Amino acid sequence: MVVNETLKREREDPHSRAVKIKERALALGFHKVGIARAEPLPDERARLEEWLRRGLHATMHWMARDIERRTDPRQLLPAARSVIAVALNYYTPHVHADDPTQGKISRYAWGDDYHLVIEEKLRTLLSWMQSEWPGTQGKICVDAQPAMDKAWAVRAGLGWIGKHSNLITREYGSWVFLGELILDLELEPDAPFAEDHCGTCTLCLEACPTGAIVEPRVVDAGRCISYATIELRAEEIPDEVARNLDGWLFGCDVCQDVCPWNRFEQPTDEEHFAPRSGQTSLPLAEVIEMDHETYAERFRHSAIKRAKLSGLKRTARALLAGDRDSPER
Repeated sequence: MVVNETLKREREDPHSRAVKIKERALALGFHKVGIARAEPLPDERARLEEWLRRGLHATMHWMARDIERRTDPRQLLPAARSVIAVALNYYTPHVHADDPTQGKISRYAWGDDYHLVIEEKLRTLLSWMQSEWPGTQGKICVDAQPAMDKAWAVRAGLGWIGKHSNLITREYGSWVFLGELILDLELEPDAPFAEDHCGTCTLCLEACPTGAIVEPRVVDAGRCISYATIELRAEEIPDEVARNLDGWLFGCDVCQDVCPWNRFEQPTDEEHFAPRSGQTSLPLAEVIEMDHETYAERFRHSAIKRAKLSGLKRTARALLAGDRDSPER
């Protein structure tokens, strides 16, 4: 029986199998899906190592670990033969409150934690494949695993890396979440996305409040508002960033907001990404007074928990201090 199932897996046409998987992935709610061969990523590894050598990862020391695992899917699944890359549109047509007493939240964290949403869909997809082709092995990757999400999206033909370093798709702009499913199945790969449709545009570099995009596709984390408000664990935000927070309490969308490709944005049909309680910003005074019980309840299954309550309070204090020091006040 096991032998027959193995023969079925090996003999089935990789093209027809890929078509079935893509149809299933789209039916599960993914907006784009592509396939790449499970191969090492030497060019991406070289760029990652250069970024690390320049110290542009700031205090994100984990980025310097597991480099080989990040750039070779066979380190995550030894029998890997294919990588399925998926994209999920998360744009919703809401806006931030125009109020200096409120702290803006990055669009990606308005609703439920995308890691959980994508992981559940990929787990369902893998379960379906294992029923179709018994014995199939797969490894789910959604940001937290050491896999290069954007690199695989490009390899699978979903889009290209913009000058702001985010993946851009022609259909949804850069408002997409990414994930991968590494498989031991042989599937027909898609052509990598070879074009660069950013052209001579430099709007994202010019608009960054802290000048964190130091060159096209290279971000200095130590100068990035998203890093400072989410990943940084220091007691205070560095002055050069704190003075230019531009109202952001958690994350920052400036480089995406100015991107011309985001004029193609489309409201998502994924209800999990709608703003919780209709809020796209949070009252700064409320954040500073928030206790841990309220924080845990308010942000359960939310990406905002990544900053921790102490991080949110620290940023809220910096925003209020900057507003008091503003020459317009």
